[in-house]
Amino acid sequence: MDEVSHSGFAVLVGRPNAGKSTLVNALVGSKVAIVSDKAQTTRHRLRAVLDRDDAQVVLIDTPGLHKPIDALGEELNRSALRALTDVDVACLLVDASKAVGRGDAWVAAHVAASPASKVLVMTKSDLVDQLEMERRTAEGLELAPFDAVVNVSAADRFNLDGFVDAVTELLPPGPRYFPRDMATDQTLEVMIAEFIREKVLLHTFDEVPHAVGVGLEDLGYNTKTDTSVIYAVVYVERDSQKGIVVGKRGGMIKQIGEEARVDLERLLGNKVWLDLNVKVKKDWRRDASQIRRFGYGEGG
Repeated sequence: MDEVSHSGFAVLVGRPNAGKSTLVNALVGSKVAIVSDKAQTTRHRLRAVLDRDDAQVVLIDTPGLHKPIDALGEELNRSALRALTDVDVACLLVDASKAVGRGDAWVAAHVAASPASKVLVMTKSDLVDQLEMERRTAEGLELAPFDAVVNVSAADRFNLDGFVDAVTELLPPGPRYFPRDMATDQTLEVMIAEFIREKVLLHTFDEVPHAVGVGLEDLGYNTKTDTSVIYAVVYVERDSQKGIVVGKRGGMIKQIGEEARVDLERLLGNKVWLDLNVKVKKDWRRDASQIRRFGYGEGG
């Protein structure tokens, strides 16, 4: 196995909407994680690979840590916290555009307990001026003992190299764990389901986004037309939620499918024929076996 001067695993943890998945996508340079402003957008513990000539950094994106209200929330928290136990670097992401609060302190306490090296990452620096950033960074540094601190903006691609350099310096020498051209360890089936779920999140509000799960029923390929054929189901918990996702005369689910198809064609590199259905699976978020079937949290 190819030995490099720095190699290892760095986990990103933080409150919901701290910017973890957005940062991962910016660092990798392609869309590997879905993004929205809804809590619980990230439900899988995703690994993304940053490869350099002398180093390989495996970034672990985790669900946002929050106060859970159901079995799904508890599973997502478990997944994020377990990721802190066996990594080389723990990165605490704090949204610089918001006051550092009790939620950040709670996450930081778990980071402090990790045996890993620690980096404070102040995100969304494009949303604050320099004085505010200095104030928020000082607040962040009081949360735990850190080995390094970095301010970044994924939106402006500000200081992404600085983040990678700070993490890389804290990694031990070791082998490349993944092929050099591999951007993520997520399966194709998981990425397809997640790209569809992202579009549902972008177009629905209130309780609906939390109640949505996506299952892939079949994935095929038509060689004659160079077309991937995908059958997927959007699951919700209530008939009323189904009505919202389907929309008037099927308008909403049609729009979701059209937008998802654009991302899927970019992902797969060919045309996509996408068949979406919406079904009700009552209270699935309280059913641990169903959560595992969707592959969320540790089930992923």
